[in-house]
Amino acid sequence: MSEEFASADGLRAEFAELERQLAQPDVHADAARVRRIGRRYAELTPIVSALTELDVLDADLAAARELASEDATFATEAEQLEQRRGQLTERLVLLLAPRDPNDSSDALIEIKSGEGGEESALFAGDLLRMYTRYAETQGWKTEVLDAQETDLGGYRTLTVAVKGGAGAPERMPYARLKFEGGVHRVQRVPVTESQGRIHTSAAGVLVMPEVEETEVEIADGDLRIDVFRSSGPGGQGVNTTDSAVRITHLPTGVVVSCQNERSQLQNREQAMRMLRARLAALAAEQAASEASAARRSQVRTVDRAERIRTYNFPENRFADHRIGFKSHDLDQVLAGGLDPVITALQAAEVAERLAAR
Repeated sequence: MSEEFASADGLRAEFAELERQLAQPDVHADAARVRRIGRRYAELTPIVSALTELDVLDADLAAARELASEDATFATEAEQLEQRRGQLTERLVLLLAPRDPNDSSDALIEIKSGEGGEESALFAGDLLRMYTRYAETQGWKTEVLDAQETDLGGYRTLTVAVKGGAGAPERMPYARLKFEGGVHRVQRVPVTESQGRIHTSAAGVLVMPEVEETEVEIADGDLRIDVFRSSGPGGQGVNTTDSAVRITHLPTGVVVSCQNERSQLQNREQAMRMLRARLAALAAEQAASEASAARRSQVRTVDRAERIRTYNFPENRFADHRIGFKSHDLDQVLAGGLDPVITALQAAEVAERLAAR
């Protein structure tokens, strides 16, 4: 093995240890531990597989070079093997590039209506459907944790959890969806507009990695928990009991609330999931602001003031302003066709990380 991948032996040893742990029955008694081990195992699988393939390729290349002096066909084979080795090396460089430590996580997406009143709330609903449909194409599961609907079927605010199970980090929910954080602008004729004029409105999106209960320590004394009656646009879904829960984290002032479930206990559990994610994101943001420029490039923070997207309905145009991505298939994007822009954003992130090494 070439010294170009000096960490290969350590990664192989870690992979073997994870494999051993996953074979132990007692490990599977702890669901959180199994998820943690499974995600790391899935992260290392393509790397170890590529390293093994490189070992075989190096052995074949050495043999072909040795025999090339006796038979010209082996010289041709050596050239082909060298080309394959170059391609495999490039792939390994990408696999081993510094990555966001949260890439293997599931995600929580918070969408809030902004400028534009009811039209913005309706657009928030469009974004929810877009992410739900995209999750379906990826084989992920979605769960709305909390939502405040408007009379016309839009959303003032909503939070949805996206779970992806185990898989390669670059295909996990947070790794794909973290680029959605920011201000999304829509240009279209609102349903409330009688003159057919195009309006511009916006909705804010915040994406956070979901964290395990053991990853964020929250003292009971740091919480103020209030209960209240669920509110909404009306209908059978509105509770007549005080089952909605609002939790305030006193040291940071972070407030979360949940009213989707019919029991106070369920709403509290969902609110705690959101609170843990919020506190973890806040800690990451603070660490990034205190770190060096190189470190800051490895910790993503969400700037709600940053307009990242434009959805232009009259022109069927979709644009991501960060990387200059444009297309005229807005209808397909809203139907869940986000892969092209997300793949482009991931490639730009990898290039930035490699440049910062």
